[in-house]
Amino acid sequence: MRVDGRTVDQLRPVKITPNFQKHPSGSCLIEMGNTRVICSVMVEESIPHWLKGSGKGWLTAEYSMLPGASGSRIQRERFKLGGRTQEIQRLIGRALRTS
Repeated sequence: MRVDGRTVDQLRPVKITPNFQKHPSGSCLIEMGNTRVICSVMVEESIPHWLKGSGKGWLTAEYSMLPGASGSRIQRERFKLGGRTQEIQRLIGRALRTS
């Protein structure tokens, strides 16, 4: 039994709030315990040059953590993304493209 009363195989309740942001083409807020994730979708007409004329589209992902998202302040990655951030973005993009 966990401190909050859940069994070891029981997930925290998940809450999804659609249309969380006003300006993106689509967005939602996903909450699970104290974890909150904002997902936004923007639609663009551009595709990578190697896909032009193929009739296919392209999906990519951006990932970032807010500075106060953990116990110690996280430095913003302003001009150059760290290796961890780049790899998480790649993993998210690959997962979305294969689904």
